[in-house]
Amino acid sequence: MMQVLNSSTLDPVVLELGQRFVDAGFELSLVGGPVRDLFLGRQSPDLDFTSNATPDEILSVVKGWSDAVWEIGRAFGTIGLRKAGFIIEVTTYRAEAYDPDSRKPEVAFGDSLEADLRRRDFTMNAMALRLPTLELVDPYGGIKDLHAGVLRTPGRAEDSFSDDPLRMMRAARFVAQLGVALHPEVEGAMIQMAERIQIISAERVRDELIKLICAPQARLGVDILVSTGLADQVLPEVSALRLETDEHHRHKDVYQHSLQVLEQAAALESGPDGPVPGPDFVLRFAALMHDVGKPATRRFEAAGGVSFRHHDVVGAKLTAKRMKALRFDNDTIKAVARLVELHMRFYGYGEAGWTDSAVRRYVADAGELLERLHRLTRSDVTTRNQRKAERLAFAYDDLESRITELAAQEELAAIRPDLDGAQIMSLLGIRPGPQVGQAYKYLLNERMEDGPLGEAEAERRLRLWWVEHQPVDQADNTKAMESGNEH
Repeated sequence: MMQVLNSSTLDPVVLELGQRFVDAGFELSLVGGPVRDLFLGRQSPDLDFTSNATPDEILSVVKGWSDAVWEIGRAFGTIGLRKAGFIIEVTTYRAEAYDPDSRKPEVAFGDSLEADLRRRDFTMNAMALRLPTLELVDPYGGIKDLHAGVLRTPGRAEDSFSDDPLRMMRAARFVAQLGVALHPEVEGAMIQMAERIQIISAERVRDELIKLICAPQARLGVDILVSTGLADQVLPEVSALRLETDEHHRHKDVYQHSLQVLEQAAALESGPDGPVPGPDFVLRFAALMHDVGKPATRRFEAAGGVSFRHHDVVGAKLTAKRMKALRFDNDTIKAVARLVELHMRFYGYGEAGWTDSAVRRYVADAGELLERLHRLTRSDVTTRNQRKAERLAFAYDDLESRITELAAQEELAAIRPDLDGAQIMSLLGIRPGPQVGQAYKYLLNERMEDGPLGEAEAERRLRLWWVEHQPVDQADNTKAMESGNEH
């Protein structure tokens, strides 16, 4: 039975473009995610269309109508354009054929909308709206699956994932984004074919992982990656968190704890005008990875307990290594690894309290990551012991309060020595080189320990330090100069 949507649900740009193609003698349909999102009541930022027009014919139709055009996807039958703030892609009907050993599809143009829909990843993305009539084309039951909350492929799941193994990660991402469940055939195919993800480029895997981690229910998506074996291929450090336990050496389930920390960290993100606007990949990924050093550092103690000494440092290295393998940029790698490295630092405060200098170091070490570190540290409390949870929360409230007080007094976020490099060189009579850096580090340490010193006190301490640390030949010259000045 034909189903037609109300035109009021679509922007006029969609109908205008459809009419232009029909007037030129071609078919045009809105397809994929934008159609799915219409039924979910969501706004899709991009618009994807499919047509029986070739790339040259598409260019002819949109000439003079679009605000801008680009042909970077022309070899795959795709013409991109911008109109009234929308990013639009129009792709010629396709019938792809994949080389089993290749990362890229071999593209062949098709002549049927139904055949084009069959090659798409999941039934809920294999729906189309013919334009400008708004007739719904749903040959594979996408609406039914969407209402049932089930993720299913138009054809055999094994064929779909063999054609493009990245669809397996996309399945986990849709679970995280839409809260749907995997059809048993889809889940079985993912388990059976997980190793095939290895033929996909690290960059494509990375991009899907970012979307998954930033999804509303990231915990569900990560759990799918682990349960199907995909994480063994792309995030083995997370799979390894499922540590075996026994009745003699009990400890918290590190894997479930990490998923809970991820969930809690996402809940602590701020609004768009806050210090950590969500979704924040750096915070969320650090939350997921914060304990990945535990499997390598686990030790069974004689008294029956379990220790994970230095798992923060080991975890930071493992995290950086994995992110490099996934081709993340250096800034993101450094940020996530640094949070992992620092996530245990607070517990010393909770146990014994800190001096002002220790608070300054905490702020200085966190740097621009301080607000994320606050949230990561709070998220790391998953104990069921209410009294312990309240004690830790109170301690961190106290630490944040002290940071605020010190920051108001000393501008902690921009701690610098009381003398800069030029002043150090002038005072000591030295040229740029390692000695300037050593002197600067000494003054910074004094600043951390005792707060603002003032230039006069900083100069006094620097002169004393210089007598002990300058090279022998310079020390002799200094003494000779001082002796000459006395006479």
